[in-house]
Amino acid sequence: MGDTAPPPTSPPPPPPPQAPLTLVQPSTKKKNKPTKVFRVFRNVFRSFPIITPACKLPSLPGGRLPDSKAVAASGGSRVTGTLFGYRKGRVSLSIQENSRTLPTAVVELAMQTHVLQKEMTQGMVRIALECDKRAPPVELLEEPLWTMFCNGKKIGYGVKRAASEEDLHVMEVLKAVSMGAGVLPGRSEVEGPDGEVAYMRAHFDRVVGSKDSETFYMLSPDGNNGPELSIFFVRV
Repeated sequence: MGDTAPPPTSPPPPPPPQAPLTLVQPSTKKKNKPTKVFRVFRNVFRSFPIITPACKLPSLPGGRLPDSKAVAASGGSRVTGTLFGYRKGRVSLSIQENSRTLPTAVVELAMQTHVLQKEMTQGMVRIALECDKRAPPVELLEEPLWTMFCNGKKIGYGVKRAASEEDLHVMEVLKAVSMGAGVLPGRSEVEGPDGEVAYMRAHFDRVVGSKDSETFYMLSPDGNNGPELSIFFVRV
């Protein structure tokens, strides 16, 4: 008997339709800046908590670090922060005015998602993103490249980038989520159809110390029992 031709294969099913983007533009209101001299002094120095020879950040007299919860309660604007990424990929930080607005900044961090998850189980994570002053000056969160430190250790570089289609898809899916953590179905060809995007979303207090320092303090949904995360943007 002769060879029989293999049965024709059916084409793969089309991908599911993408949900329409309903996120809105953030407002143009100005940042809430500290007005009292004492608050300005305290918030500026609170933005310099990393003590390491490789990091050019000073500390308070005696090397004492202020309590981040106390400083966060002192004032600042409330924003939504989302840390997300494929488990074997780099984690990104999205900052939004609130969960229903387009991101005002997206920074790809020099850390894999599963590594950050492991660090968070230790109870305290301090991420410092440092860049040099340059001319002409730009808004702090518009700086394109950052040297990144995690708990005092230099680990690489953070990169600010425009929000991608996948970033916006994640923000759209999480639109109704104000605080929480979990996984979402992935859309990456590298990760494959079973890849998942892990995310952690929370409210952050944004404290502006000066035009060269801003700090974001995560507000834990578990009150004082949850992990503590602080993210410092510093221009030196």
